[in-house]
Amino acid sequence: MDTFAKARQFIYRNARPLDLARWQFHFENGSREAVLQALRYYQNEDGGFGHGIESDLLNPNSNPISTWAATEIMREIGFCDRNHRMIQGMLHYLESGADFDEEQGQWLFAVPTNNDFPHAIWWEFQGRAELQYNPTAALAGFVIRFAPPDAAIRQKAIIIAKQAVAWFTAKAPFEDQHVTACFLALYEALKQEAPGAVDMPSFEAKLREQVQRNICPDREKWAVEYVAKPSDFTIRPGSVFYEDNREFANYECEHIHKSQLPDGGFPITWQWYTDFRGFEVAANRWQCHFAISNMLYLRDFGCL
Repeated sequence: MDTFAKARQFIYRNARPLDLARWQFHFENGSREAVLQALRYYQNEDGGFGHGIESDLLNPNSNPISTWAATEIMREIGFCDRNHRMIQGMLHYLESGADFDEEQGQWLFAVPTNNDFPHAIWWEFQGRAELQYNPTAALAGFVIRFAPPDAAIRQKAIIIAKQAVAWFTAKAPFEDQHVTACFLALYEALKQEAPGAVDMPSFEAKLREQVQRNICPDREKWAVEYVAKPSDFTIRPGSVFYEDNREFANYECEHIHKSQLPDGGFPITWQWYTDFRGFEVAANRWQCHFAISNMLYLRDFGCL
């Protein structure tokens, strides 16, 4: 059985409805609407997302990280209906001021109610986090893409974006792949919707340096340690980040084939490091996510 067939088998044996709908959309002519229908069960009345959409955080309450996770799925399936009630709800949540630190100008990385539900140690609320723009940079990009041009929340997002890019260009390069991914999302949103808001050539140059810094050069670690690979930064042929990382990006196709487990899943290289039970369930969900993202990666490189 080939890599794709094994991944498909794993999905059909293990996936929650949301991930099955994602798989079917990408590989079996499934509908975008089916993904959205599954996604809406993770959205709360206030427009934010929770309920374990981020598999290492089972907080049912709305929180910025879970809302960011929903934006990533929308981006993955190319959903861009600004008038859709789901997007309108998300904008309402982000505009409400809930889970936003006005002094630092960023949405919270972790919220107090996280501590009441199973979660990985990095989602533990321990008071104010240091300024680092995860997930704020990506959420600002989402608002810039979807809010009306004259909306107050969009103007606020532009201000946040300017502050974030200034912080990033001053700090980079640094070791944090998740912050980098959030700035990549902001970069794409600014390039598409507001290229004049910041110095884009300077921002892009810093991002290229940062992506190179974050990709782990020791390929032996990719399957056994929590390190960054090209796929973590959506590097594909044609991307402005591809040529700088061509060797590693092309090799990852081979890595995906080599690292697939006998049951069709892929290695999970982290633990929760808390007393909460549920990591095995989360790991299973992550394996489904990687089955989808890895097959998309192989397809984009013509290796499927």
